[in-house]
Amino acid sequence: MPSEYRARIDDLAEEAAAARASFDPPADPPDEERALAVCREGVGAAVAVYVDARTGEWHRFGEAEFDRLERALNTHLELYARCYGVEIDPDHSVRTAAEALLDTHNVVDVAQILTGVPDRDDE
Repeated sequence: MPSEYRARIDDLAEEAAAARASFDPPADPPDEERALAVCREGVGAAVAVYVDARTGEWHRFGEAEFDRLERALNTHLELYARCYGVEIDPDHSVRTAAEALLDTHNVVDVAQILTGVPDRDDE
C-alpha cells in the first residue's frame, strides 16, 4: 500500500533522474553555487520527506517508495560531488542523511559529510 508521501517521492525521483540526465559538469570546478542549489533542492528535499514522515505520527514507506527516495538522495549527492569535479557513486541511507542534518542543521554540511567533498583537509 502506498504511503501518503508517494506523490512527493515520485516527484523527487523524477526530478533527480532529470537532473542527472541534463547535468553538465562545470568547466572549471568547483561550482559552489550550483552545489548549494543541488543541496537545497535535492538533498534537502529528500531528507525533508523522510523527516516529515517520521515526525509526529509514524508513517511507513513501501519498499519501492523507500528505494526511490534513497536513489533520489544518492543521485543528488552524486551531482553535488560532480559540482566539485569529483565522480562518486554514493549509497547512503536517507536515515543517515536525516541524522546528519539533525546534528549539523545544515544540508551542505550533510552533503559534505556523506560525500567527503570537498575534502575537509583542503579547507
